[in-house]
Amino acid sequence: MEIVGLGPDLVEVARFRLALDRQGERIAVRLFSDDERSYAGKQKDPAKSLAARFGAKEAVMKAMGVGLWKFKLRDVEVVRAKSGAPSVVLHGRAAEMAAERGITAWQLSLTHTNTTALAVAIALG
Repeated sequence: MEIVGLGPDLVEVARFRLALDRQGERIAVRLFSDDERSYAGKQKDPAKSLAARFGAKEAVMKAMGVGLWKFKLRDVEVVRAKSGAPSVVLHGRAAEMAAERGITAWQLSLTHTNTTALAVAIALG
């Protein structure tokens, strides 16, 4: 496999928390799968977890070489292995666009502090 694309994204947690506070559950439902929201809800600070997952969605777009809103952000889902390692599952238009670009696998890394969340997505094909 070779690297098809690389996408980093950095999210300010306070800014993301403000968006969640202003728009409530509506924005969370629009951006995140049920499983992503459930996982975040079990964390001490759900905003940090959701910010990292939001970053992952944008990092995937960057790795694919597409602009914002070419597909729904919910079409990119961050899932976790039993080990805790995050990975990406694509749905709908995101999956179609990845296939068109020859992307067959992903590597994903997430991390966050109290102030920032970082996601790095590597598209492989």
